[in-house]
Formats: sequence, structure tokens, C-alpha cells
Amino acid sequence: VQLQASGGGLVQAGGSLRLSCAVSGIVFGNHAMAWYRQAPGKQRELVASITTGGSTRYPDSVRGRFTISRDKAENTVYLQMNSLKPEDTAVYYCKATRGGFEYWGQGTLVTVSS
Repeated sequence: VQLQASGGGLVQAGGSLRLSCAVSGIVFGNHAMAWYRQAPGKQRELVASITTGGSTRYPDSVRGRFTISRDKAENTVYLQMNSLKPEDTAVYYCKATRGGFEYWGQGTLVTVSS
């Protein structure tokens, strides 16, 4: 099983980034997907999730700015991040979940400068 996250980088506050997570080794359509982030010295937190049916959830901190989507044909989950803030700086991880099993990607660093 491999989850390959990409798309991170350095962006100015107010800018946008699109993260991708390419999934292989599992049946993508059977797994709920999510993006988490972990800032230095802080706990990992959920920033977006999407069910197999396409229902999405966001915490208040990113709702209206971040959008999660999934492409079954490409076995890829995306995170579109707009209106980025310095407090969005973190390593972003994707996760696949089905039943009691979960799989994590390696993370991609997002740095938002003020």
C-alpha cells in the first residue's frame, strides 16, 4: 500500500496550493480519505475528510477555504487550499481508512509566509 502526497511548497499568505495524494495497493473506491496536518510542536489534526460516497467534512479552521475531492479514475485525493494563512503552515498527510484499517502517506510540507 502506498499513499504518495505531493504539491506542498512555499506560498505567501492569501495564496493557494493544491495537494495530491496518489493511492496504490488498495481499492481506492472502498476507502474513506482524509487530510491531516501537523505543525511543529502541535498534535496532528484533521483538516478534511471525504467518504466513499463523496460526503465531506471540515473543521471550522479551514471550512470555506479548503476543498477535498477524490478522483476514482486516478486513484487520487486532492486538497485545494485557498486564502492560505501563516497558521496553515504544517506537514500535510493523507490517510485512507476502511473498517479498522488505516494507511498514511509520507507527508508534504506547506509553508505560508506572512
